Amino acid sequence: QTKSARATRSSAGVSARTATTKEAAVAEKVIIGNAELWLGDCRDVLPTLPKVDAVITDPPYGIETGVKKCGGSRSLAWGEQTWDAATDQEGVELAIALAPVAIVWGGNYYRLPPTRCWLLWDKCQPEEWYSTAHAEMAWTSMDKNTRTWRMSQVQAYGAMDKQHPSQKPLGLMEWCIKHANNPQTILDPFMGSGTTGVACMNLGRQFIGIEREPKYFDIACRRIDDAQRQGRL
Repeated sequence: QTKSARATRSSAGVSARTATTKEAAVAEKVIIGNAELWLGDCRDVLPTLPKVDAVITDPPYGIETGVKKCGGSRSLAWGEQTWDAATDQEGVELAIALAPVAIVWGGNYYRLPPTRCWLLWDKCQPEEWYSTAHAEMAWTSMDKNTRTWRMSQVQAYGAMDKQHPSQKPLGLMEWCIKHANNPQTILDPFMGSGTTGVACMNLGRQFIGIEREPKYFDIACRRIDDAQRQGRL
């Protein structure tokens, strides 16, 4: 966690759930430049937030990412992961109600209205590769044609310092922002390691992020702080 993040971290008075107890905790808020970052459960934080221009997020798919084997034999070296044990329908619904534009990666795992605009990540994988998906899908609330971003999974992951099992390429999230009708304020209620926030910093947008896992929250704080200080991460 960065020094600037520590200096601006404060308890925000929002009663938050925890994964292991029913006791109430207080959500924490960190301000880093034009980013407002919350450590807490999005279902508790979202009702306290104002409207935004766009929601761009990658919520849990409920498929135990980081737990399953890769290629049938090689384990993904992430240790025990519980955040992807189930989807979060309530959190997604609360989030998309805050913006006229919503982009939800893994929207095919959620109960969402019909749409004609899906955003696709074509991973450009050979047909014989069966260990991972050949593409990923994002549901959107936009009334326009489906669009596709193409980059091989090998190239994408080779170019990033991957710090979260489901971390998306930075270029993909910047592409999403550019397709979201020029939003100035963007919300990601399932922030993970903060890639949407880094994309916002790179493009000069305001960002609000929420993450309930302290480990990933601290990684997101550091990455977003680095992006702001360096101008481009």
